[in-house]
Amino acid sequence: MADVHIALLRAVNVGGTGKLAMSDLRAFLESLGFENVRTYIQSGNAVFSGGAREGAELEAFLEQEALARLGLDTSFLVRSPGEWDDTIRANPFTGKAEQDPRRLLVMALKDAPSRTQFEALRDGYAGPEPFELIGKHLYVDYLEGSGNSKLTNVLIERKLETRGTARNWNTVLKLAEMAAV
Repeated sequence: MADVHIALLRAVNVGGTGKLAMSDLRAFLESLGFENVRTYIQSGNAVFSGGAREGAELEAFLEQEALARLGLDTSFLVRSPGEWDDTIRANPFTGKAEQDPRRLLVMALKDAPSRTQFEALRDGYAGPEPFELIGKHLYVDYLEGSGNSKLTNVLIERKLETRGTARNWNTVLKLAEMAAV
């Protein structure tokens, strides 16, 4: 399982930006030599195997190739199945995961923010949503959904000084399931 990768694409097929059919994403990854490529829903989630690169090196490679081959300027956030399983186990909002998994989001981040950066986010946001940072993942309990929340990706990225992309708990679990096969 060491060569299995979970990739999350940032800002793909959201609000009319970053249009990418999942069939094109699969074909793109296969053209790079990856195998067993599977995608999940339209928001840019892929599970695949192969390749000699991992982590940040794989992310940079995928970003460069997506720009060159697809004209797509986006961030790839790649995790191993083990890292993804650790993310699931670390969830500080287990009750929310069971009761309303659509409103529990995990934001995968490019870099692990410092405690100072996290405190800047906490101090700079007075809304009702509880959130916790664990490593390179921000867990957010969007009590009333993320659509009208003031805790936006733009605010989070600005305060944490890194890029990221969020997935709801159902998607998090589905990607773990896909990576385990």
